[in-house]
Amino acid sequence: MFIGYIIVAAWLAAVLLLSGRGKLTRNERVTTGLQRANVPLNWFPPLAALEIAGAVGLVAGIWLAPLGVAAAIGVILYFVGAVVAHLRAGDAKGVSAPLPLLLAAVAALVLRLLA
Repeated sequence: MFIGYIIVAAWLAAVLLLSGRGKLTRNERVTTGLQRANVPLNWFPPLAALEIAGAVGLVAGIWLAPLGVAAAIGVILYFVGAVVAHLRAGDAKGVSAPLPLLLAAVAALVLRLLA
């Protein structure tokens, strides 16, 4: 289970870092989805910071299990919020972006708890 956590955590951390960078640089591919979910532009830096913190926590969780668990829970909550934001905005198609990441975060949590 520990190897599984390392793989999922590393992959999810890389995705979170790329997404956070996309928010900070206002990458069109990232901003389009957020604008469909009615996310204000001034929320991009705090959302990016949360993603970067989640990525760091997941990687640190390889050595510090409680931190990995806390980071996975935080990432789960982040992506639950993303799914809800898309649904509230009537953007059911947009749920396809955060939903796989939510499932990956759940997998990371389960694997970290079982390791």
